[in-house]
Amino acid sequence: MPLAYPLRAPAGRPDLPEAVVLVMVTLLLLAAAAGPLPALGVVALTAAAGSALAGTRLSRLAAGPPRPAVRDGDTRAAARRRAARPRRVAALLDAAVVAAGLTAAVLPLADDAQRTTAAVTGLAVVAVLFGAGLAVLANPPQPPVRVRLRRAADAAGPGAGLALAAWLLLPRDSVGAPARLAAAVALGVLSVCALTALTGPHRSSGVARCRGGAALTLTGLVVLATLTAGTLPDRAGLLAVPPLVGGVLLTAAGARRALRPELDPPPRSTAVWPRVVVPAVAVVAATAWWLRSGLAPDPTAVLLALAVVPPLVLRELLRPRRRPDGGRAPAPLGGAARPGGAAADESAVPPAPPSDRAVGSGPTGDRTALLRALAVLRDVPPPSGALLVVDLHAPSVDVAEQLAGPDLAAEVVRRVRAVLGPGDLVADVTHTGLAVATDVGPMLAYALGTRLVAALTQPYQVPGAAVRLQVSIGLAETGGTAPEDVLRQADLARRRAVQLGRDRVEWYDAYLEEQLVRRLDLERELPGAVARGELDLVFQPILGLADRVPVGAEALLRWRSPVLGTVLPAELLPVAEDLDVVGELGCWVLDRACRQLANWTDSGRELWMAINVTVWELTAPDFVPRTAAVLDAYGLAPDRLVVEVAEPRVAAELPTVVARLAGLRSLGVRTALDDFRAEHASLAQLRRLPIDLLKVGPELVNRGTDASGPLIDVVVSVGDRLGLEIVVEELESEDQVAGAQRAGCRYGQGFALARPATAERVEAYFEEFPYASR
Repeated sequence: MPLAYPLRAPAGRPDLPEAVVLVMVTLLLLAAAAGPLPALGVVALTAAAGSALAGTRLSRLAAGPPRPAVRDGDTRAAARRRAARPRRVAALLDAAVVAAGLTAAVLPLADDAQRTTAAVTGLAVVAVLFGAGLAVLANPPQPPVRVRLRRAADAAGPGAGLALAAWLLLPRDSVGAPARLAAAVALGVLSVCALTALTGPHRSSGVARCRGGAALTLTGLVVLATLTAGTLPDRAGLLAVPPLVGGVLLTAAGARRALRPELDPPPRSTAVWPRVVVPAVAVVAATAWWLRSGLAPDPTAVLLALAVVPPLVLRELLRPRRRPDGGRAPAPLGGAARPGGAAADESAVPPAPPSDRAVGSGPTGDRTALLRALAVLRDVPPPSGALLVVDLHAPSVDVAEQLAGPDLAAEVVRRVRAVLGPGDLVADVTHTGLAVATDVGPMLAYALGTRLVAALTQPYQVPGAAVRLQVSIGLAETGGTAPEDVLRQADLARRRAVQLGRDRVEWYDAYLEEQLVRRLDLERELPGAVARGELDLVFQPILGLADRVPVGAEALLRWRSPVLGTVLPAELLPVAEDLDVVGELGCWVLDRACRQLANWTDSGRELWMAINVTVWELTAPDFVPRTAAVLDAYGLAPDRLVVEVAEPRVAAELPTVVARLAGLRSLGVRTALDDFRAEHASLAQLRRLPIDLLKVGPELVNRGTDASGPLIDVVVSVGDRLGLEIVVEELESEDQVAGAQRAGCRYGQGFALARPATAERVEAYFEEFPYASR
């Protein structure tokens, strides 16, 4: 039966023009390096090609319609300015890349005496345009002065090293010392700016790519301006091509993403190794080349080498203070408890004594102080550390109330302090637990989490009894990630630990977040779905295998959520069980399925309707009388309803399941055992279950499995002795249908016979067949 399915969105593909330009640039560089082509001509051609493509991309952004950006309280003028901002940014960056391409293109046309002037003028114009565009693009909030100084010190060391490498590699005889020093410093600054932008936690964002592209473009222009200042081999100019072409293309790609911030990925850990390795390799290579040339160190090279030292000293002075025992002292945590010591500085509010402090109090100022501590762990190079969010689960309301009181809370604090190290910090951030910030690596943090689980799950003495708490811990790394994101990630991991049964530590990763966010969305949207009319049923026909005539249909639940799309039972039911709404969903399914069956019966169709129920629904005390009431309300013969329950879930509640199935059969309702596994225990269990139908999977009738023949024969034989009809489900090929028929199975369902569809389509399908009652 043909069904309409939604079309999938076309998959994204790489940008072909950029790839073509890069291939062309590579081929021209190789040809010019070999000698046949003039270097300045290749520089002009490659820079023009890259700038033309980047300029075209940016021109489209600049010419696009303004995006609405009206906010509450905006005037019309303010709204217009905000809407025009993306176009203004694109226009400025477009002018910058076009100016860069023109600067490189005019050099072969200019006289030798004019080339330096043209290159320097173009460099200045491009720098101004890039500066204006980047200033309009992003104006982030400034961090504290101490953090800004530390970041400047972190960049100054590599920058001085790169400037030293440039000084050693730039030509000495044809370029004057002042111009050479200015070029070396500029190259060092621009290179470290590009390195910082392209290795930071937001390196995949559009703003970072624009900054890195601008720095690379200016680097290429500085190289051109320096090399044209003297008499040099033509091929030296080829060194400017990679940063120049790569820079303009990266700028255009970054602008497209920056002007659509919803495309920016979440922050990642800072890529530390390129910041260390690239300057070191550049200095070593430049020094080796210098010494190989037989040159003695000059005073400028010595001064540039010594310039690396002050940033290192300043960075150490700006590091957070370390305790005498070796633990790092993070920023003050306000009221957060510090294991084994006082707060980090005199302005911090000292922690309350354990006997007076409630672990579950969760004041906002603790949360704020914890975020400050996480910011310190992020900003201290190399970024390291972890956050553990600890959730305590009480077995009863009485114990939960005691957990909020002084006695049990004091015991929890004592156990936590006994496990933590001297540099670890603990703070109250929730009403049922706490958070621990540590400066150790992720593996040691995970080990710390397991020790916390072991310590906090030991029995507690409360008045009149000994109780045990359950513990769920979520772990997230702090390196290079915003504090709020770290706290969110750790809390998502904690939720996963709760879902998986508690008394465990779960580690955050991106896939985990995707799954948990999906789960949270389901939990948020599912309550009220019945009242909002979002549930739907589709029906899959069940056919007699001998004549391919429909004998019934199985009702399959679908949740058509306007937010989440279509949700299938495999994803829906676990959430419904956790939210305790399975009974509500089951009542709806029973009513709608019986109503549809009544419509088919009134049309003269003798069919049965199968519905799936969970063990939880089946064992409810009112399930049998409720089923009888629905059948009576729609005037249905009880034997037209089939109630299916999955075999793997039956064993846990076997006596109650047997009683409920017997109650249904006493009404005349037929019963079925779904997902039958055909194991020894399952075969033995069949004698106890009052069922009429047995549903098996296609694996029992697959011809390719040697054991499938004897096994399906056993199932059919047992079914015959017990008076059971066999239904083979999930039949997806004609070979499987033929195998089921040869094995003696009477009924089948699956895509090879008929697909699930709406009631209207199934009715149209039924019109093509004569009908049988069984």
